[in-house]
Formats: sequence, structure tokens, C-alpha cells
Amino acid sequence: MKKRALISVSNKENVADFAKGLAALDYEILSTGGTLKALQNAGVEAKAVEEITRFPEILDGRVKTLHPMIHGGLLAKRDNESHMEQLKEHGIHPIDIVVVNLYPFKQTLEQPGVTESDIIENIDIGGPTMVRAAAKSFADVSIIVDPEDYDSVLTCLKTDKLDLAERKRLAAKAFRHTAQYDALIANYFTDEEFPENYTVTYEKKQTLRYGENPHQSAAFYKNAQDTANSLALAKQLHGKELSYNNIQDANAALEIIADYTEPAAVAVKHMNPCGIGVADNLSQAFARAYESDSTSIFGGIVACNRLVDAETAEQLSGIFLEIVIAPEFSEEAMTILTKKKNIRLLELEMTSSESGYHKLTTVKGGVLIQSNDVGELNEDELTIPTDKKPSEEEMADLLFAWKAVKHVKSNAIVLAGGKQTIGVGAGQMNRVGAAKIAIEQAGEKAKGSVLASDAFFPMPDTVETAAKAGVTAIIQPGGSKRDQDSIDMCNKYGISMVFTGMRHFKH
Repeated sequence: MKKRALISVSNKENVADFAKGLAALDYEILSTGGTLKALQNAGVEAKAVEEITRFPEILDGRVKTLHPMIHGGLLAKRDNESHMEQLKEHGIHPIDIVVVNLYPFKQTLEQPGVTESDIIENIDIGGPTMVRAAAKSFADVSIIVDPEDYDSVLTCLKTDKLDLAERKRLAAKAFRHTAQYDALIANYFTDEEFPENYTVTYEKKQTLRYGENPHQSAAFYKNAQDTANSLALAKQLHGKELSYNNIQDANAALEIIADYTEPAAVAVKHMNPCGIGVADNLSQAFARAYESDSTSIFGGIVACNRLVDAETAEQLSGIFLEIVIAPEFSEEAMTILTKKKNIRLLELEMTSSESGYHKLTTVKGGVLIQSNDVGELNEDELTIPTDKKPSEEEMADLLFAWKAVKHVKSNAIVLAGGKQTIGVGAGQMNRVGAAKIAIEQAGEKAKGSVLASDAFFPMPDTVETAAKAGVTAIIQPGGSKRDQDSIDMCNKYGISMVFTGMRHFKH
């Protein structure tokens, strides 16, 4: 009995060459619709599925392969005598190879102006059914969903090495293919923020050399649907491959820079900002970010939200940096920066801070899911419980510091002044400890600075420490049972304090 292959693909890349290879191995080719025409135009002898089913395609192609003559040939177990007798009784020919990939649902979603009717028509029914049937029968049937597998499958067929293990590998890939397809469809129809089943799907962008440490394996996966400000969309212009830690830090830098619309530069080390500066131009913004902590920036990641020009490039090239990310680099900047062999230059179109996406954090046996922190202050709702009110200049610095402290690991304290951070205390077990670190880093610059805290003060000791260092104004959520103690401490030292009513924990 002649072996039979069924080919029906949306992605027709190299499919004619693969079909010719199968024909040369004496396979009979069945096909449908556009794939059939493509094969015949390429000189491949192929039969229409309806010649086998003896039933025409109907409902504008919605029904063409959903037929016992097809699925009987896929699902019959070849080592089951009863199954094979039933095939013989009904005149059904076994199908040995299935080559199917699905309607372009993802690509349809991404088209501008696409209608829901177009989207629904690109929900494949027959394709996933054939893929799943063939994959279920991997003991007897080979299922190919990816053009990247064509050459290896032909090689295996020619050398009689398309064995059970290889068919099982292809089946696993096929089930991943349909699982991703269904996840995209489910997400399109889902309105609930947290439905009873949370389905996500990612595509591998690259295998990494290792994870956080050399003994850990790792890979980088991108969201199957492109997301703004995603590092996965960045174009690498120069430098070696990104590492796991590079990606973590670069992502943190992108999350921070997204909060700024004015020219801004952000320096990140170990997922915490070590310097943030804003100004009328990028060169000045970077200078402020660098001056925030000229020690910690060494070996760090810098993100800029404007074109990197020659002046800024000269500043960047003067220090050791792992990565610079920007929406664009001038030719002069590229000439300057590419002289440094190991610096990685990433080009990425950036947008301002966005809502509507979720952050996922794995825990053993599960995952925590939350909306991203895009909490915006309404300045009209701020309260000032102290005797002294902040000046206009102090208020501008307080709001700058509040925006920065959101991106610092808790417990978090940020000192700022003159549109730059000057001291950052991150990830401490107590708040006064974080304040001491930020003050020590700021040194003499602490005098006349402002302070932001990501959460309320449980005790007045942080306020007293800040006041003694010369801090003139504080911004914090408020809400502690002992808020009055902190207010009294501010009044004692003649500094102002602003309550936001909003917390910015980042664990």
C-alpha cells in the first residue's frame, strides 16, 4: 500500500520542495485549497482532499478535512487488527505524514483596522483537529508543523531513521503549536482580568549561556504578542550576546525610563536605579544620572529616551557600561561607541508608561499575577500635615523623587534635588537603614535635598535621621498608626512632609 502524506499549510515557506522530496520517496500527496494550488503550480502531483472524501469543501472552506476518510486514516492504530479491518471495510487509506500549520490568527490580530469578523474567520478548526489527531497517533503518524523541520524529516525518511523517538518529538512540538494557538484565541475573547484559568504563551528568542550564575541553565522567551517597550523587540547594533543578568537589568531600566516624557537618562545596577537624571537635553540628563552615583554606574546599564548624539556618546564612552539602550543612535555616536568592543548597543522605540499588562512572578508550584504599578499621583489630592509647606522647587523635587522611588527595591529611600537622584537606599530590612545608606551615598549633597519613601514610617527615627542630614522635605504614603510621631518630628526640625496616600512596594 502506497504511503500517503496530507499537506495543508498557511505558511507555505519551502513546502513545495518538501512535497517534492516526499514524492521522490513515493508518497502520495493529498492537499487542500491554496496549498494544493501552490503544489500543483510547483509541479508536484497532488490530489485534492475532496477526491478522497468524495465530499466537496463547503461553507466557504470552513469544512473540508473534517471527515472520517481523513480522521479514520489518522487515528487508526496500525497494530490494532480491529482498527485496520474497519479501515478496510470503509475504504479508508492510512495517512502516514501530516504537514499542517494553522490560519494566521496572531498575524490577523496585529493588522491595523482588523474587524472581529476577520479575526473569527481566522480561527482554524480543521487544522488543529488534524494536528492533534496526527500527534495523538505519533506511534504511526509523523506530524510536521514547522518548516524548520522539513530538511531533518526528509533526511530521516531517506535513512529510515524517522523512529518513534523522533515522531514523539514532532508530536510534542505539534501540541505546543496548538496550545499556543488556543491560548491566543482564549486571550482575545477573555475580558476578566483574572479568569479561572490563566493562559500565557511565549516564544523562545534565544538560549542563554547560563542564568544568574554559571551553574544555572536559562533561556529568554518573548511574549507571543509584541508588547511596547519590550526588550525582546530591541535591535542589537553592537556587542556580544546579552546574558540573563543583562536582560533583567535592561528590563528594569526600560520600566523606569518609561515613566519620563522629558529627556531622561537612567543608570541601573542589579535591577535598582543608581542614577536618574532629567533635563532639557539628553547630554545634561545623562550628566545628572552619572553624578547621582559615579561609582555604582560602573558596569551598569543605561537607558535613554532620546537619540544618543555625539556629545552624549562621548560621555558614555568615558566609563565602563554593559549596555546602552536608546530609541536611536546618531552616526557620530555609533562611531564613538563602537570603538568599545564589549559595550552592547540596543535600539528600541520607546513609549511612555503604560497600563494594561500583568507582571508574573513564579513561586514554587504556582505564579503570582498583578497589574503593573502605574499609580499616578493627583497633586490636588496630596495632603501636607506639617507646619512647614514645601516650596515650589521642593515640590518639584519631591514629585521627581516619588517617581524614582517606585522603581527601587523595598524598603526604599531616595534622596533627590535639582532633577537628579543623589542617594538611593534599596532593599533593606528596615527603613531607617535604607535612609542611612541613601544619606551616606549623598554625602554633602544631602543638605537641602528631599526624601521619598516607598511606604509609611512606622517610627519617627527615619525622619529624625533625614532631618539631621539636612533633608528639607519628605514625601511618603502616610497611613501609619504613628503618623503623628513623624509629623511632630518634622515640625521639630522645621521640615515639610507630603502624604500621597499611595504605596510603592517593590519586592
